[in-house]
Parts: sequence; structure tokens; C-alpha cells
Amino acid sequence: MRNKFFTFGIIALIISVLINIFFQHAFLLTIILALLLFIGVINTTQHKHAILRNFPVLGYFRYLFEMIAPEIQQYFIERTTDGKPFSRNERTIVYQRAKNIDATTPFGTQLNINQSNYEGIKHSIFPAKVNEELPRIIVGGPDCKQPYSASLLNISAMSFGSLSENAIKALNIGAKKGGFYHNTGEGGLTEFHLQGGDITWQIGTGYFGCRNAEGNFDAAKFSDKSNNPSVKMIEIKLSQGAKPGHGGVLPASKNTEQIAKIRGVEPHTTILSPPSHTAFSDAPGLIKFIAQLRELSNGKPIGFKLCIGKTNEFELICQEMITQNCYPDFITVDGAEGGTGAAPLEFSDGVGMPFEPALIFVNKTLISLNIRDKIRVISSGKIISGYSILRAVAMGADICNSARGFMFSLGCIQALRCNNNSCPTGVATQDKMLMKGLVVTDKSDRVYYFHKNTLHSANELLAAAGKSNYNEVDISVFMRGDEFTTLSDLYFPNNLTNVFKL
Repeated sequence: MRNKFFTFGIIALIISVLINIFFQHAFLLTIILALLLFIGVINTTQHKHAILRNFPVLGYFRYLFEMIAPEIQQYFIERTTDGKPFSRNERTIVYQRAKNIDATTPFGTQLNINQSNYEGIKHSIFPAKVNEELPRIIVGGPDCKQPYSASLLNISAMSFGSLSENAIKALNIGAKKGGFYHNTGEGGLTEFHLQGGDITWQIGTGYFGCRNAEGNFDAAKFSDKSNNPSVKMIEIKLSQGAKPGHGGVLPASKNTEQIAKIRGVEPHTTILSPPSHTAFSDAPGLIKFIAQLRELSNGKPIGFKLCIGKTNEFELICQEMITQNCYPDFITVDGAEGGTGAAPLEFSDGVGMPFEPALIFVNKTLISLNIRDKIRVISSGKIISGYSILRAVAMGADICNSARGFMFSLGCIQALRCNNNSCPTGVATQDKMLMKGLVVTDKSDRVYYFHKNTLHSANELLAAAGKSNYNEVDISVFMRGDEFTTLSDLYFPNNLTNVFKL
């Protein structure tokens, strides 16, 4: 291709020169062809890109198509039931509820429900009355002095740095309007979080906001910030679903001088939080750390977040709670399918236990040790609709957190550019120009309406199942497609053997 490019290019250039000499035309064309040939020479002599060496100039189209591939996929190829991590239908329902408009869909389901992997709710022929009051749950165990009344649905951990200041402001103002909490993420408690909404302050391995010069935990700084009236709960982050065992990642392009000052790090460098804590290194140390934070915060609810890996390690933590007679007020369970702004692909795709078995395991472990009544379980795994809330409750959750659901309510279009500072909607970027596109007053209303309408949808599903209270929900409320297969084999036999059995 390289030889053809230069052969035809030189011939075209000569022709354009002749036309220009004899007819005084094609002057601009001559300049363009000469410029393209010059670029072609540069392409063929550089050693970095094989595509450009073999396909001079034309190779640039490869990079162009690669750059816009996500948009082509989303707008021209995906069906409404396609799209990863969330389908167009799932994104649309969030947009509709956030805008407080009709969230119905026409002409029936687009899913193939006659399959073994189908899931649905067993509705009652005599449904209950829909409760208009949005559900709340008290968080606070036997040692908690300041229990907190939490909404069933809240904003999951997303740091300032990963998200823009306008996004953080809009989330917190929306949380204030709706009476639900906003988890800071491990990036620390900032002025943008303090817009009047309730806060769950997450303490990660970097101890941002409560670290000393060496990067270790600073008890005095923690005590000062944890006693802020807006801080209602404190969450120790052990691991997160998208990259368990790795620690947080803030790309250098997002680490502005403002963020570096807040976190106590060097600006314009990639910030890698340590994989593990320095304040403790085992189960006994974790429980002692919980007790320390509870004392420093004057008895506010203290919990921890984790993605389940080795199940025996969680069991050891639970045994240590009993040994020390010290219990967290809540445990947040994150699934391996959890989201993040930046993670190595191997960690996103191949580390950690998925949300469903992890939540069931944690719930059953606490029950088997007779300590379930002392601890609230919070689920954090692709919570985006009333159905997903009811499903999480059925598997053992008391409370649900959503990150990407609330990002969609802010206007996120799943552009998959969270990690390169070029989010087109101003949600996951520190680019001031892009950030201006996110209007705080408008988006905070959308956060509020998404929360309100999603919980109302959960209440409607609860009533459809014939239940009046979320305490009545368990896995028996749901059915799976493999049950239909059994019924089909029983009543519509597909071979003579089954007929004779009847």
C-alpha cells in the first residue's frame, strides 16, 4: 500500500501541476497533494506506528474510527436491550424518572422470557395497597450513640476527582432535597460535598482528608471532620467490586492542584491508593479500628465496605466481632460487577465475587452466627430500578446504594470516557469547559426525582407481590425461568417417556 500511495500520489501531483501551468487552475489541489505526500514521507520514516508506516495518511482513519467507536456502537448498532454495562432500556428508564416524565414503555416486553435465565416477581392476585411514604431504615447497633435514619436508596461512593465539582454539588443538593445520604468515596470530604445533604464519609487506604505527612491515618484530623453535623456515618473501605485488592486510581489528567491540595498529594501525578490499610492488617485490627473511629466520632455509625473474595476471611472478621464484643453498624457488600472510573481490565473482569452470591453469603453468615440483628447490610451492585432494589432486599440487603444510576440521572450517557478526563457530559471530568455543561440547579432536581420515582416504583412492585412491608420480602417473591421449563416438561411433554410418566 505504501508503494501505491506514493505512485498514485506523485502522478496526481504531476497532473495537478500541469493543469495549474496550462490552465491556471488546481493551485489549491497541488498544495494539498504536496502536503499529503510530505505527511506520507513522515509516516513511512517514523518507527512508532506500524499502521502508518504501511498505510501512510490512510492509517489515520483507523485512529479516527477507533476514537468514535463507542459512539458508533451506542447510536447506530446497539438495540434497546443491548449495551454494556447498562442497556439502552435501563439508561432510558433512569433518564425518564430523573426528568419526572412518563416512564412507561409500549407494545410489551422486548425480552425473551421463555428462557431459563429469566427472572420475575410472583405477583399476587390480591395486591396490597401501594405505600406512598418512601421507606427508611435505622442504622445504629448496640454501641452507636447517634443512630441514623437512612433512605432505602442512597448515592454510592464516588469521589471528587473522579467526578467533577458540579457533579458532586448536584448530587449533594439532590440528596438534601430527597432526604438520602451521599457517600463521599475515598477521595475525602470536600467543600463540594457540604451543600446540606447527609454524608457518609468513606475512609480508604489513602486516608485522604485524615492523613499525616507520611500518608498514614491521623486521628486528630479524622475527629475534627467526622464530627461535622453533615457527616452521619463513616465507612471504612476495604475493597471495591471493580478492582478488589488494587486500591483507588486517580489518573494524572484529573489530579488538579485543587484535588491534590484536598488529598494531600502531588498534583498532576497518577494517584494509586495502597491496596491495603496501614492502620490495621488483620481482622482483630479492623475491629479495633472500628471501635477507635466510633469513639473519635462520638458514637456515629461505623461500618466497612468490601467485595467478597476468600470467604473464610469474612468469617474470621465476624468471629472477631464476637470475640471483642464490638460490631460494625453496617456492612456494605459490593459485587465484582461494580463500576469505577478507572481500573485495570484484569481486575474488572477477573477478580472478586459477583454481587448476588456475595450478598447471600454475607447475610447467611451473619444469621448463622446470630449477629444479623446487630448489623445493617447495604448492597452496592448495579442498583438502578425498583426491581433491582426489591431483588437486593430479597437476598438480604437492608439498604441499597447506587453510583451509576445517579450518574445517569446527572446526564451520563455511558460514553466510557471516565478515565481520560474527556467525559462529554461534565460528570466524570476535571475539564472546566466540559464541567460547565453540567448545570447544578437542573441536575440536582434530576437526582431528587430519580431517587423519589425509583423508590415509588419499588413500593409499587412490593404491593404487586402482595406485601405491605419490605421486611416481608425474601427470595420466595421471585421466580426463575428454569421453573417454567419444569412446568413445560410436565404439561407439554416433548417425548413419549414423559407421556408415560404422566
